[in-house]
Amino acid sequence: MAITSANQLELLQTAEAVAREKMIDPGLVIEAMEESLARAAKSRYGAEMDIRVSIDRKTGRATFTRVRTVVADEELENYQAEFTVAQAKEYMADPEVGQEFSEEVPPVEMGRIAAQSAKQVILQKVREAERDRQYEEFKDRAGTIINGLVKREEYGNVIVDVGAGEAILRRNEKIGRESYRPNDRIRVYIKEVRREQRGPQIFLSRTAPEFMAELFKMEVPEIYDGIIEIKAVARDPGSRAKIAVISYDNSIDPVGACVGMRGSRVQAVVNELQGEKIDIIPWNEDMPTFLVNALQPAEVSKVVLDEEAGKIEVVVPEEQLSLAIGRRGQNVRLASQLTGLDIDIMTEAQESERRQAEFELRTKLFMDNLDLDEFFAQLLVSEGFTNLEEVAYVELDELLVIDGVDEATAGELQARARDVLEAQNKAALDAARALGAEDSLINFEGLTPQMIEALAKDDVKTLEDFATCADWELAGGWTTVNGERVKDDGTLEPFEMTLEEAQSMIMTARVMLGWVDPADLEQDADAEEAAEA
Repeated sequence: MAITSANQLELLQTAEAVAREKMIDPGLVIEAMEESLARAAKSRYGAEMDIRVSIDRKTGRATFTRVRTVVADEELENYQAEFTVAQAKEYMADPEVGQEFSEEVPPVEMGRIAAQSAKQVILQKVREAERDRQYEEFKDRAGTIINGLVKREEYGNVIVDVGAGEAILRRNEKIGRESYRPNDRIRVYIKEVRREQRGPQIFLSRTAPEFMAELFKMEVPEIYDGIIEIKAVARDPGSRAKIAVISYDNSIDPVGACVGMRGSRVQAVVNELQGEKIDIIPWNEDMPTFLVNALQPAEVSKVVLDEEAGKIEVVVPEEQLSLAIGRRGQNVRLASQLTGLDIDIMTEAQESERRQAEFELRTKLFMDNLDLDEFFAQLLVSEGFTNLEEVAYVELDELLVIDGVDEATAGELQARARDVLEAQNKAALDAARALGAEDSLINFEGLTPQMIEALAKDDVKTLEDFATCADWELAGGWTTVNGERVKDDGTLEPFEMTLEEAQSMIMTARVMLGWVDPADLEQDADAEEAAEA
């Protein structure tokens, strides 16, 4: 078929119809038509020619143009689409390299194959435009709730019609064993929107903590207005959840506002979450106080926080232990997620036994190493001394506050402690060398003889070995496996090394070995500071 005046207007009408149906810009459809006609023209005039087609947006007239570019003599490769300055002088007054010369060519007759090819080009372009439109529509809606219509279920995954496309609710993102039938209405949280080769992929969730937070925002006007803020959410989907809230208006009770009159607000959220029980907890900047609130309904006797280790010890009465832990550890697990701390729960009796055992262990340490009687060793422990280093290197005044200790006694205590530490250090270094530890590791600043011995036992014997370690291999850490936190023991964890210290030492070793350029570290540090600012 030829592009004649009889069907010029039809081009525009077709473009408008497709654009309306697919809800895309008509201009994109016309551009696809131009490309498809250009391909058909190349098949007629020659694939090496630069044929371009322009469709008038008002009349629908298609203009076919051959374009040739002026190039330098030595760069001439495609004789159909390029020509030299000398050749161009036949067509142009004063040609320069880079200029283009266009001349109109007759419209082509489109055979059946060319027409089919043009159709494929148009369909492909329309699909791409449709995908781009879907992605642009949903990329900014990630993190919000949307209502959809269930289309079908595939291998436990639910395909949801969200209006302008399809989204997927994976099996592990559904609450419990909930199931859906086609045409069921469903409320879901847009967890992620990804641009992929096959089109935008929209991933939904009903188990995400953010889903509950967004539901409360919809039900509680004070949250929507910013008067109340949701600080943390922890969920065991379909079973129980804890949500921490704070009010920035002293006249508004955050817990009461979220519960609502006769529980109407929280009940609306519970109904949407298939009966999931929700504990609403007041947020507190003081972490121990917040943890006491998070462990409700259990009563807490005492809290001991270790901020450096990210651990917290909670002491509860004997009769409150099972309540604090919860069925299958649910209560303490949710409280741990809410606070971001590793929680160790014990009864008052267990805590007393542990403290007594620690007291006896430290007493024996001082008796055995400093040649003290039990009473004197107990005095040291009672004053807060926990190890030989503290006795050896503490200011003398801190020893003089102990009853019966004068300067001579204090000096003797410190001398004994230093002698024992030196002997222990020598024994540790000898053991490390016997295991194969090299001087490059032994002389590395920051490692004690005991640390070097522990590393050598773990087959870290050179500075190169040390530099290849990961921070968690030295300081320990936590890994989440199937939703459960699993402890990773670190080689130097018994020496109370933190992840930050491990990172710094490993990076120092890499710089010393020439693996890392210090200038790169400075640039990274500057970039981090700029990002934080």
